[in-house]
Amino acid sequence: MVVVYFSAHGTLARDGKGELKRYLVTTDASFRAIPQTALPMDELKSEFDLLPSRRRLMVLATCHSGSGKSLLPKELEAELAGIKSGFYARPLEESSRASMVFAACDWGETAREDEGLRNDIYTHFLIDGLNGAADRNFDGAVTATEAHDHARRHTYAFTEGRQRPSAEILEVGADPVVLSGHINRTGRPELLSYHPRLDGFTLKVDGETRTELPGGAAVPPGRRTVELTKGHDVLIREVVDIAAGERLPLERLLAGTVPRRSLALMGGMFSFVDARSRDELLPASPELALVLRLEERPLPDLSLVFDLSGGRGRRSLRLAPGASVPFTYTSLSLGAAVPYTWRWERLSLYAGPRVAALYLQRSFQTEAFTGGQHYFTFSPGVVGGVVWRLGERLELAAQTQLMVTYVVVDGQGQAVGFSGGWAGVGYRF
Repeated sequence: MVVVYFSAHGTLARDGKGELKRYLVTTDASFRAIPQTALPMDELKSEFDLLPSRRRLMVLATCHSGSGKSLLPKELEAELAGIKSGFYARPLEESSRASMVFAACDWGETAREDEGLRNDIYTHFLIDGLNGAADRNFDGAVTATEAHDHARRHTYAFTEGRQRPSAEILEVGADPVVLSGHINRTGRPELLSYHPRLDGFTLKVDGETRTELPGGAAVPPGRRTVELTKGHDVLIREVVDIAAGERLPLERLLAGTVPRRSLALMGGMFSFVDARSRDELLPASPELALVLRLEERPLPDLSLVFDLSGGRGRRSLRLAPGASVPFTYTSLSLGAAVPYTWRWERLSLYAGPRVAALYLQRSFQTEAFTGGQHYFTFSPGVVGGVVWRLGERLELAAQTQLMVTYVVVDGQGQAVGFSGGWAGVGYRF
């Protein structure tokens, strides 16, 4: 485990590309040449991320408030006056591969000191937590998030709300990062969240207020009624069974409040990949599709995707330069896929294997030939898609697939590839 601690002043400046960046003010930094003389936070964090340790923690007892020694140029101060969000996101610590950055305060705040304390206020309470005061689940060890939550709560109270420490956690996984002590017994269950969507919500357990998020609380094991409230609004009220030693991220309860099924109506194109098949079988053709998506089935990171698509119309075969044969066609496809799904707030991406049944029918009405042909095959392939949630119910969706099949044309069998691409609107239920 590697712990890196900085106590310094910070400031903001635009780099050579004009992008706003954070800097640590070093003793030789020049106010008029911050990008050239101060230490860029991005550079520091890049070096930090290259450390080979699987557990890394960087504590920044710094601020970028624009006051005191963090003074900003007047034009930059005016530009940033309307910014309300912090620079630090607050994902969840639940990792055996954890890379964390703790900050003594949020954007626009000063990292305060007090004459009665030996260190700055946040560091004072962080050390107090490492000495054992932060062991909220009584397992004998103090984890990184226990220490930060202890320092955050006490700093907020000590400064009467003027300083709010924040956390940025770069990787997530499964084991807590222990900073002091040893886990020598099974601790009490913990409920916790560092997800930005839950910031400011109050955690209640069995009707009793436990903490304000971000943060966590230890509770007695057993069947508990968990509530997340803000004012008179209740976001979650759910009964959970939680065992000794378990750490329950509250985002898992939040996931249950968002519908995980959707049905989308899409329009797009069907096309064979090679030019010969487009000339001899079917040119690129429009089609409509219904797509049913079941998220977190059969596993949390997987989805089940079923689609039904089809088209009907008139096309022509190009048999020779200047010669064509008109025909009517009907296409129908039924597919199923189990793709892996990535999610970032409202955006979801998925990709994975797909199988499909394809039916094609052609009817000719010419002087040389009158009649019909049909093909029916099963095809393996891959699928990919993107979903953007517009709200709790509506979403924009797009899906594409690439398949391989075997067809017989004029008595000769051949392997061909075909693809489809659709886009449309979905309803979550």
